[in-house]
Amino acid sequence: MPSAQDPFYVVKAEIQESIDKLQSTFRQWENALDAGERVHLSKEVLAGCESIEWQVDELDKAIAVASQDPSWYDIDEVELQSRRRWTSSARTQVGTVKKAVEAGKGSGTGSHASVNAMHQELMRLPNSRETDTYNQYAAQDNDDFIQSESDRQMLLIKRQDEELDELSLSVQRIGGVGLTIHEELIGQERIIDELGSEMDSTSNRLDFVQKKVAMVMKKASAKGQIMMILGLFALFIFLFILVFFT
Repeated sequence: MPSAQDPFYVVKAEIQESIDKLQSTFRQWENALDAGERVHLSKEVLAGCESIEWQVDELDKAIAVASQDPSWYDIDEVELQSRRRWTSSARTQVGTVKKAVEAGKGSGTGSHASVNAMHQELMRLPNSRETDTYNQYAAQDNDDFIQSESDRQMLLIKRQDEELDELSLSVQRIGGVGLTIHEELIGQERIIDELGSEMDSTSNRLDFVQKKVAMVMKKASAKGQIMMILGLFALFIFLFILVFFT
């Protein structure tokens, strides 16, 4: 349930008090017999009606702001509907008072039956009379409430912008890492291609040498092969003595 300190209920209580005062003045107007007093009370009631209608309009604007994001203001749709019903009821009641007074001004004392019928309808709703000082106070409450809702909306938007900025930076970092990995893969692919080329070249050279050796061994006689082996052995002994005994 919304807190009793909710700005809506503060403003609602102020408007309700004004409606109670308006109802009292309206009863005085109904019972007034003096024409001068009746005219004075008519002006006072009509001025109060206009003041309350303005306050209810401002409260409706605040409700519209809260309805854009009810969870942010810790209210639900049921509460919003309840608030809308109250402002609608208050507006209807004030409008009925206004029509009754205007009808009484237009038709004089002959309109009491119509006024009494409207009065019966008004008894279902609270009424009031609004003074200028009280109107300014209530207007300030409305402005404070709307400003509070606006500040909360701006804070929410600011937080969302900060989260989006952080997300954008994370995406940029991930993109940079992906680009680095791509470049590394291209470099490794190039190295593998070069190594494959060198291996092919070395393999071709080795095949060529093997073929040459095979041709030499084939052309040489058995005696020549023995002499070649002995010569290589003598060369090995010479190199061994040269390395280890000198």
